[in-house]
Amino acid sequence: MLQMHLCFDPVLREIAAPVDKIDDVLHAILDEMVIMMNDQVGVGLAAPQVGIRGRFLVMKDPETDKLYKMINPRIMSKSEKLCDMEEGCLSVLGGDNLPIFTYVTRPESIAIEWTDENGVARAAEFSGFASRIAQHEIDHLDGILFIDYLSPIKREQVMRKVKKK
Repeated sequence: MLQMHLCFDPVLREIAAPVDKIDDVLHAILDEMVIMMNDQVGVGLAAPQVGIRGRFLVMKDPETDKLYKMINPRIMSKSEKLCDMEEGCLSVLGGDNLPIFTYVTRPESIAIEWTDENGVARAAEFSGFASRIAQHEIDHLDGILFIDYLSPIKREQVMRKVKKK
């Protein structure tokens, strides 16, 4: 059974290794990650968040309810136009065990290539909230947390609220 890892866990700061084999084990992990994401009312979950050092994630586009299982995703391009949106993370919880939210600036849209759970190469452009989710989850694969985008003062304010264990 997978467990959520919180922001002080070193696994969240490591660069995830590419996945070279799609098998029943990976399918089972992806399925369990979808269940965890839904149980915690999240919209995305990356392998490092459950302690796995692999380059894969699950995400749900809240506007269409479409579920994505992305293996080895790569951002191919980012829009120059930026937007501020509120972000939270299932690995950055407050004392109430709920995600802490704050505004983060990111590109408004992105283009991604990935392999799906059936081994099929995929590509898509995402904008709005779906773009935000994909960028956030791909950052997890590169050892980056959303708090890394904050000013030092704002980051300290957020970190004062973070649950220590």
